[in-house]
Amino acid sequence: MTWEELTHTQPIVLQMLQNSIGKKRVAHAYLFEGEKGTGKKEISFIFAKSLLCENPVQGKPCEACNNCRRINNGNHPDLHFIEPDGLSIKKEQIRNLQAEFTKTGVESKKKIYIIAHADKMTTNAANSLLKFLEEPVSDTNAILLTEQVHRILPTILSRCQTLTFKPLPTEFLKEQLLKDGFNETKAAVAASLTNNYAEAVEICQDEWFAEARKIVLKLYEVLQKNPFEAMLKIQEDFTKHFKERDQVDRALDLLLLIYKDLLLVQLGKEDKLVFPDQRAYWKTEALQTSTNRISQSMTAILEAKQKMNANMNTQLLFEQLVLNLQG
Repeated sequence: MTWEELTHTQPIVLQMLQNSIGKKRVAHAYLFEGEKGTGKKEISFIFAKSLLCENPVQGKPCEACNNCRRINNGNHPDLHFIEPDGLSIKKEQIRNLQAEFTKTGVESKKKIYIIAHADKMTTNAANSLLKFLEEPVSDTNAILLTEQVHRILPTILSRCQTLTFKPLPTEFLKEQLLKDGFNETKAAVAASLTNNYAEAVEICQDEWFAEARKIVLKLYEVLQKNPFEAMLKIQEDFTKHFKERDQVDRALDLLLLIYKDLLLVQLGKEDKLVFPDQRAYWKTEALQTSTNRISQSMTAILEAKQKMNANMNTQLLFEQLVLNLQG
């Protein structure tokens, strides 16, 4: 992805990096922390290109020079990427990295290393890296990436400039999914359930989820007609399809999004519907349901999610929820 594309997802991070380059105040070590799929890896490579670029423009890589092209092709000798070997990053990996950095730069004076999942370093590896950070080699920059900043040694944290990556905006994620060929029905609901692009793609492609969506929509429809029939639906469909706890949680999320849609219709924000294919039905339902009743239903679903986390029996939980949603 280009610098311009990434400004839509992490504008604050990119502005800070651009300012540090422009003012020639680039830190020796950075820690990029945030949820999976927020662009940490992409921006680390963009930043590396900016630092190694032969013709940067206002801190941005030109994408045309030899250094930029070699980084894009994954074969720049002065940029090193480290990731877990199996379940962890071993001490030997850090030692090999240190040995590499005692050599003179091949293509430029600078050397840069990126460590993905830095929280997965073994204790010995982390201590080796700490020594490396305490006595940095000149013209060397480190970029550490993590989804769990609390697992990074405080001594390493203190030697890094930490930049926090925000979750991807829902609308941006939806637009990306639409660009990649997924229809609006799938893109809207996937973007509402996760901020992770890779996970959103999985949701769009998951046949189990497609069926789950149909079952939850049908349950809502039945709820409006007959609570006894809704109980039967739980017995017949829910217990068969939603067997694991995380699947039940997903069902509750979908149910919550239905009531959110009703609220959006009442607020005149139909362009933001999570179930755009239900627009006509939602309009009718929104006219017949008070805002207060929708709010109470959403509260009941959130309480059900809390009870589920407290290990309440899932079938009993759903039966109680159906009664609450019936008022």
